[in-house]
Amino acid sequence: MRHTATIDEGQDGKRFDQALAELFPDYSRSRLKGWIKAGQVLLDGEMRVPRFRVSTGQQVVLEAEAERVSDAAPEPMQLEIVFEDDDLLVINKPAGLVVHPGAGNISGTLMNGLLHHAPELEALPRAGILHRLDKDTSGLLLVARSIRAHTRLVRDLEKRRLHREYRAVCNDRLTAGGTVNAPIGRHATQRTRMAVNEKGKPAVTHYRVLERFAAYSFLAVRLETGRTHQIRVHLAWQGHPLAGDPVYGGRLKIPAGTSARLVDMLKSFGRQALHASDLGFKHPQSGVDMHFHAALPADLLELLNALAGDTRTDFEHMQWP
Repeated sequence: MRHTATIDEGQDGKRFDQALAELFPDYSRSRLKGWIKAGQVLLDGEMRVPRFRVSTGQQVVLEAEAERVSDAAPEPMQLEIVFEDDDLLVINKPAGLVVHPGAGNISGTLMNGLLHHAPELEALPRAGILHRLDKDTSGLLLVARSIRAHTRLVRDLEKRRLHREYRAVCNDRLTAGGTVNAPIGRHATQRTRMAVNEKGKPAVTHYRVLERFAAYSFLAVRLETGRTHQIRVHLAWQGHPLAGDPVYGGRLKIPAGTSARLVDMLKSFGRQALHASDLGFKHPQSGVDMHFHAALPADLLELLNALAGDTRTDFEHMQWP
């Protein structure tokens, strides 16, 4: 796609790559810099280096060309698509599905399925997947489908403009909600785990109690940041790990008087009890506020009903207070 523009007075004397970032905000500065170096951007008909200082009135011609970024192989896959247009996709990911290929998971991932459904995603970093969910966390994921949408949504994500809300079951009967503000980084000795670490990146998690049981609580959780395993790490650090969490949950605690059915349910629940239920953002093209909700999956509903002793409770429609 060819774009043309003129350097105006406000860009006079600025670096070439900086001026381009202002002229073409739909593209990231790193992508524009790469195009300059590849000779796909001309200034008055000539190639220039990114640091070249531009002058008012100079003419810019940009040949924006998509390049293959993802090496993952497309694979046919049944995807639950909640929303789709030319700019983005919203996917409801089931528990058990890995998002990105990696060691031991080079195929059968969400990325493989997305590349089959929308081959143009191969030109976007991580096939347009903007945030991640752990393999055994279910729920909503946002995927950019165009360079323009990817640039704008990444900026919104960095500025904490995306609304992400989860439903979770944690150990212990909590008396109230709260906020965890504690940095997260790699565990000092177990490199596959994350931990609260003063040398880590800032991480903020808000949670509210929706329902209390004898020894567990049903929570609504909101993220300000999006660190790896953030909710799992923060709640475990607070002493209230997620039910079923195989990494941060510790030994299974069975309270006295627990019914045989609930004991079986707690022992067999094979994943962390975490579901990305709500996702909100501004559409990168129209600017319209968008909000999506994914109903609780069957296994989490079954766990909640067992915890409640089969009393008539509408867990699905419990909202953030």
